[in-house]
Amino acid sequence: MENLTTKMIAQYIYDSILLKTEELRKTYKKSEPQIGYLYIDNLLPEDLALKCHEVFPSQSKMRCLKSLREYKYVSAQMDSHDPLLEQVIYAFQDERIVKLIGSICGIDKLYADKSLYAGGLSLMAKNNFLHPHLDNSHDAERERWRVLNLLYYVTPDWENSNGGHLELWPNGPKTEPLVIESKFNRLVIMATHDRSWHSVNEVKIDRSRCCISNYYFSDEPLKNTDRFHVTKFRGRPEDTLTNIILDIDASFRMFVRRIFKKGIRKNPHIYKKKD
Repeated sequence: MENLTTKMIAQYIYDSILLKTEELRKTYKKSEPQIGYLYIDNLLPEDLALKCHEVFPSQSKMRCLKSLREYKYVSAQMDSHDPLLEQVIYAFQDERIVKLIGSICGIDKLYADKSLYAGGLSLMAKNNFLHPHLDNSHDAERERWRVLNLLYYVTPDWENSNGGHLELWPNGPKTEPLVIESKFNRLVIMATHDRSWHSVNEVKIDRSRCCISNYYFSDEPLKNTDRFHVTKFRGRPEDTLTNIILDIDASFRMFVRRIFKKGIRKNPHIYKKKD
């Protein structure tokens, strides 16, 4: 583990994906008309995945996001954490991996994001949640479309009853979601577009669900219907009041972005590398 390099980690990831390429392509194609997704289990050698969890930062070393929309801990400042986590993050940005995933998902040209805009590390502890939402449609400079979300889970022995699982809402956030468990050493890849509503259900136990994430971008949107939009949240189907409040919230933020193209202030969730 001591002499591990980003390139070596990337090779593990590439080999795991390559081995299941045809199966993954079929899974994604079948789900693509609604929300394209796929997942790969046992992505990295178990000891390496366990090490990622062992060195994952505590809540106190991450930024807390707590509002009606979400409750979680995040960080993109990778040089503040164990170097292994930065190696793993950037292994997913290896050119061969980006190209292979593009081929599986039928996307001609994909770009990884060195700045980790809205990516990096996320931790969800007891009572944490993420309401149904559509991701911001673009990158930080509003030049490229956000098209794929990569979520790599590293908490061992994470069970279904724990909560903290990814939910996809193929028919919108007024129906029942499809739940994808946040299983240890699992990589989930999902499409992001104007219908890719997703959420994370509430964590029920006094443990932390840890995730390493990347976004890939493209020159073109995934769907012809895609238009620029800010991150838009909704309440769960049974929560009418939350829906009303979050609808007003999204409309106001969209109004602001029509006036200020890049927002009033820059999103702080990027990797500010020291010179």
